[in-house]
Amino acid sequence: MVERNWKSLEFLTPPKFMGPAVWLNATTSPFLLTGFPGMEKTHHWISIPLLGVYICILLGNGTLLFLIRKDHNLHEPMYYFLAILAATDLGVTLITMPTVLGVLWLNHREIGHGACFSQAYFIHTLSIVESGVLLAMAYDRFIAICNPLRYTSILTNMRVMKIGMGVLTRASLSIMPLIIRLHWFPYCQSHVLSHAFCLHQDIIKLACADITFNRLYPVVVVFVMVLLDFLIIFFSYILILKTVMGIASREERAKTLNTCVSHICCLLVFYVTVIGLTFIHRFGKHAPHVVHITMSYVYFLFPPFMNPVIYSIKTKQIQSGILRLFSLPHTRA
Repeated sequence: MVERNWKSLEFLTPPKFMGPAVWLNATTSPFLLTGFPGMEKTHHWISIPLLGVYICILLGNGTLLFLIRKDHNLHEPMYYFLAILAATDLGVTLITMPTVLGVLWLNHREIGHGACFSQAYFIHTLSIVESGVLLAMAYDRFIAICNPLRYTSILTNMRVMKIGMGVLTRASLSIMPLIIRLHWFPYCQSHVLSHAFCLHQDIIKLACADITFNRLYPVVVVFVMVLLDFLIIFFSYILILKTVMGIASREERAKTLNTCVSHICCLLVFYVTVIGLTFIHRFGKHAPHVVHITMSYVYFLFPPFMNPVIYSIKTKQIQSGILRLFSLPHTRA
């Protein structure tokens, strides 16, 4: 019985070859972030395009949020969901990029456990939120096309708010068990992380404990949430296409489908990067480490960069709103 209890608490005790003081120091030592290994001399140059993308993301998504808030023509469910998407993209970028630029500019590599775990929590939570928002936007398009007469009665402001809160709650609660367990683990391996920001899959590699739960649970989350979201979206677009094909006028069919183009493009941007990152991590073990790092930046920066561009180009209401926002007073007259 005593032996069994000792094994169950194994992850709380120092390895036999380490003294208590050494183990405590190893457990509490800060993590070290990594830029682009072997390319440290070019970090300042690498930071230039990343800074440019960062500024574009802030301006693009910030402009969308400001525009949707100020322009009463955009106070509709579709644009409320777009605002949530823009806020999510801003959140992911603001959480990751200051740390990245700190590593590339100042070689500021140390990050405390609490800060690292918090960053990982928000990064993974907002990734799940983005998937949920894209699902909500698909629901909006489904109701608008398949049940247009009841659109305003179904997607009321209160229901949009409840959907948004549900998406956020689902994501935050699903990621919480993983991050809570990170606080329990001792870290007596190397404290060097493989990115310039904290990810759960990197942190658990440094733990001296049984990490079976932390390896299996994320797979369940991805399948139950992200994959399920994708399947529901796919099925909703089959129903949308079926409804559109029943419209007699060719021009009306094209006009109706055109309202879905922006959302479809955002779906492709998000899920293609997710699949690409997953493919690299699972099957690209022999690929250079810089490829893994670059793909991670693509995953975190490409969707936030492209989403406002897509909606600005493909949505006439957003274009008109931007023109009204930046037009001079005498131009309005």
